Amino acid sequence: MKAYIFPGQGSQFEGMGKDMYENNGYAKELFEQANEVLGYRITEVMFEGDAEALKQTKITQPAVFLHSIIRAKIAGNDFQPGAVAGHSLGEFSALVAADALAFEDGLRLVHQRALAMQKACEAVESTMAAVIGLDDEAVEKICAGIAETVVPANYNCPGQLVISGTVKGIEEAVEQCKAAGALKAVVLQVGGAFHSPLMQPAKDELQAAIEATHFAKPVCPIYQNVNAKAESDPGKIRQNLVDQLTAPVRWTQTMQHMIADGVSEFIEVGGTGKTLRSFVARVDRRFPTAAL
Repeated sequence: MKAYIFPGQGSQFEGMGKDMYENNGYAKELFEQANEVLGYRITEVMFEGDAEALKQTKITQPAVFLHSIIRAKIAGNDFQPGAVAGHSLGEFSALVAADALAFEDGLRLVHQRALAMQKACEAVESTMAAVIGLDDEAVEKICAGIAETVVPANYNCPGQLVISGTVKGIEEAVEQCKAAGALKAVVLQVGGAFHSPLMQPAKDELQAAIEATHFAKPVCPIYQNVNAKAESDPGKIRQNLVDQLTAPVRWTQTMQHMIADGVSEFIEVGGTGKTLRSFVARVDRRFPTAAL
């Protein structure tokens, strides 16, 4: 079974989507539709903006979403997933690709999510850090022992866990992880503490929008970040999407469950086409990967 996986924030790059816009009429139509929905020309930032402009959460999230979805849509009959999954923001891309969400509805939700998350980031000084070379349990124990808000945020692959919290808490956790033998523990250049309790204001703001949006049964199972399991029920999918903002991305567990359920090939859609494929290789190197 072939699974398509969709990257999240951090997979953006300068000039993303420009080749599709210039060489495919349907892609150009979708990009122009997105400009109209958003109320500004995001294509100008995607095609001509520098790396700094693309790093703004309010730009990054819709840009990554568009790049993935348009890549999937112009693939036509070559895009035939047996299952889908998306890393954080990529879960919205996966839902649209699996026909659980309409293109415009997905874009609107991503736009609202980005604005809400940016607002939450500005409310509290917070950040994230990548910890490499420690068992998940060791990192979890360190986080639990710190008085400040610090939690596991992204279980990316065996030996790589991203933590999220207040600046003070993350700095303390980084030092403790290094002392515990981490090969690397480094603060990331991100806007705030994604997938942590500090995103509760964004969750509250987005919940009403998600609940007011129509979700259909997907054409194939979607493995969601919150529980790493295959879901097809629209009500359950909707609730998991709400909970995702303050819960960790269980990507390691997602890959493990997909493999156990019969996935034999992973295809990354959008972004640089490399990030999620590298995570799959760390979970199990036997499985072939490709980029769409």
